Amino acid sequence: MTKKLLIFGAALLALITLLLGVAAALIYPTLPDLAELNDYQPKQSLRVFTSDEVLIGEFGTERRKYLPLDQIPKQMQDALLAIEDSNFYEHSGIYLPGILRAIVANTTQGRSQGASTITQQLARTLYLTKKKVYSRKFVEALLAMKLESELSKQKILEVYMNQIYLGQRAYGFEAAAGAYYGKTLKDLSIAETAMLAGLPQNPAYANPAVNPERARRRQHLVINRMVDTGVITAEQAESAKAEKLHIRSPQDARVHAEFAAEMARDVVFEQYGEEAYTKGLRVYTTLVSQEQAAAYRALRRSLLELEKRKPYRGPEGFVALPDDEAERDSAIAQALAEHPDQDDLRAAVLLQTSTQKVRAVMQSGEELTLSGEALRGRAIGPVRQGARSQPLAPRRHRARDARRAQQGRAARRLVHRPTARGRGRAGGAGAGHRPRPCPGRRL
Repeated sequence: MTKKLLIFGAALLALITLLLGVAAALIYPTLPDLAELNDYQPKQSLRVFTSDEVLIGEFGTERRKYLPLDQIPKQMQDALLAIEDSNFYEHSGIYLPGILRAIVANTTQGRSQGASTITQQLARTLYLTKKKVYSRKFVEALLAMKLESELSKQKILEVYMNQIYLGQRAYGFEAAAGAYYGKTLKDLSIAETAMLAGLPQNPAYANPAVNPERARRRQHLVINRMVDTGVITAEQAESAKAEKLHIRSPQDARVHAEFAAEMARDVVFEQYGEEAYTKGLRVYTTLVSQEQAAAYRALRRSLLELEKRKPYRGPEGFVALPDDEAERDSAIAQALAEHPDQDDLRAAVLLQTSTQKVRAVMQSGEELTLSGEALRGRAIGPVRQGARSQPLAPRRHRARDARRAQQGRAARRLVHRPTARGRGRAGGAGAGHRPRPCPGRRL
């Protein structure tokens, strides 16, 4: 009986192998031509700079800065391979032990487990969909083997590290370093590098700007794999896990020159048309970043002072707050996401108001109470007890400067977002105004 089962199993395996061979022979000639990857030219956005190399505007369908592999730090390459494909330089496009492990997990544990190599991921990104069906996985494997036969390992890794989507509208690791940290790859620490290396699997799930706790768990997994593969020591791993990372946010200091950037975009678009947004052009203006920042601050200060002398105009809107605490937090977060902060103006939902004091909550979840001088000139009536709709921004509090805001809440006061418009030096947008939207804008 056992002998018959073995014979049957061997025959079945032979039949499956034969069928896969026939399918491969039929499909392989229809696979796309890979010649264009030898001269890989991805879409790169139009970028506008000041004369001292400070970015003031970015326009395009994809935020990307292409780097040849020899300019991508080895630490970044090692971190990626440690978590995504530690056998990258040994396999020929597919890794059979990983595939068998995934099959066992999928059939016995009832959960989906991937086994795609870097080469397979690149094939899927460039030519296929992400739909999880066996026919797609089969074509993906064939494409991966074709990639390995026509391109070097170095070229495959280079294209992957510049093509993969990593969240925040960033494609490739150099663009992601700028989007999340405002830095270049060569300036990243081990902790920052590990955070980026954890993104390819699911950028939405492990996005540190949106889901910091999930991102941190993924980062720790990457760091552990870097230790396992000998990329870093245990001491370096502990230090990286303890490092507190600053993820770039709209409140971070940056040079405002939106109108100047828009003028530069118009000139370039007139000459190149839609190609202006994909050719990776760099445009330099005559602006000096420090002078532009000073002009913007002066204009903004004047507009805010003007706003303080105006009577209270009422809230921007109202938000219905559910009784359930979790749903309530979600409603507040959604409302404030639709009314984003602007530099040192912070949007807030007013939870309780009276003529003497106001209790508000900000996007960060911090609650604060304003009274006395902070409400001077603000004729605010009370919110009725049991009211289900709460006033929304721009009953905004303003930190007069970052240092005083950190020293205490007395530095904050309730103000409106200015309705007056102005232009700073060489076309920088004034407080309360943004230039008209244009195709592919990236800020």
